[in-house]
Amino acid sequence: MVTKADTTRKVRHTSRIELSQPALRKNVNFIRKKIGQKPVLSAVVKANAYGHGIEPMVQMLENCGVNHFAVASAFEAEEVLEVCSEDSTIMVMGILYDEDIDWILRNEIEFYVFSYERLAVVLEQAQKVGKKAIVHIEVETGTNRTGMTMPYFKKALEFLKQHKEHITFQGICTHLGGAESASNRFKIDEQIHRFKEFLEEMDRQYYHPRYRHIACSAAALAYPETIYDMVRVGVATYGFWPSADTYRKHLHDVGKTKDAPMSRILRWKTDIMDLKHVPKGDYIGYGTAFQAKHDMDIAVIPLGYSNGYPRGLSNNGQVLIRGRKAPIVGLINMNLFMVDVSHFGEVAIGDEVVLLGKQKNNVIKVSSFTNAADLLNNEMLSRLPTAIPRKIIKKPENPFRNQRQEAGTLSKKDR
Repeated sequence: MVTKADTTRKVRHTSRIELSQPALRKNVNFIRKKIGQKPVLSAVVKANAYGHGIEPMVQMLENCGVNHFAVASAFEAEEVLEVCSEDSTIMVMGILYDEDIDWILRNEIEFYVFSYERLAVVLEQAQKVGKKAIVHIEVETGTNRTGMTMPYFKKALEFLKQHKEHITFQGICTHLGGAESASNRFKIDEQIHRFKEFLEEMDRQYYHPRYRHIACSAAALAYPETIYDMVRVGVATYGFWPSADTYRKHLHDVGKTKDAPMSRILRWKTDIMDLKHVPKGDYIGYGTAFQAKHDMDIAVIPLGYSNGYPRGLSNNGQVLIRGRKAPIVGLINMNLFMVDVSHFGEVAIGDEVVLLGKQKNNVIKVSSFTNAADLLNNEMLSRLPTAIPRKIIKKPENPFRNQRQEAGTLSKKDR
């Protein structure tokens, strides 16, 4: 029989994520330097803030002076609304069901309209609710996902002018497909040209919005001509270069061979669950994916692919324990995997394990995951489960603190 437990204390999750406020501030300052002070910096917090967590990221971004947030759905907009300040603005860039428009209007949330037919639905809801709709018209420039072509855009402008007492024309926007790759330059140039044609049509009709915006992270960093009244910055907010091409472009612009103007803000941790000695010839984990070629000591790690750790890292990835790299042995299970600690002098159950991020002088990068498991940076990060607790770290880490604290517990071999 199950009885109600004490609910005054939360039980521990199998892993935890730490988020660095100083690192985020560094990133925001760098982005602001790139785009200037005038454009609105809209932080893209879709996909649970790229896996970092909407709730802590909104708080941290507001602490950095950012108060415009872009999401992909009304569901995400609601998550932001629950934690943001009254001064902040929310913009839905993606799907918005008809039944959610009422809620969107009542909460004064901005949203994309990418089909002409949708405007009639928006008008009807605005009249019914008695609140003005705040819309950004998305136009088609070459990505061929969502957006109005020129004939429909012309009709949309006439519609907006006729019904401006019910609909605020807040913005015109488009999405640049592939701005992160230098090989796509011809396509991006064509998209920029097409966008300007839409701007010229607004000039002809003498009707303009408050914002023009087309720049994502890659465009904001590599194409200064795409910086209009607002930029939508996603992956760069979290300290990631959109691509090697954008990083090389930055180095060329600043005349350096290397530079680190942004920092990753996320560190993912867990703890050693168990330690085992494995005799030579025995297999580790499911099947026969790994056989010990010599006597081994292994540490059992209490998470797996159900917790966002890619199965593709089986026999391929690494974690950090006591500042040293421990290779994964055997298959990644649903909620367990094993690492080789035979080369360690001393380890103990409960020792901190860094899955992603720094520990002492070593680091596990997101690229360690993406290269081995054939994932994009965004894909890997956005798969981190929302259930993992996130904690904001407000002070810069002292890289020598753990070394001083643990020096008395390490063996001579480890020191």
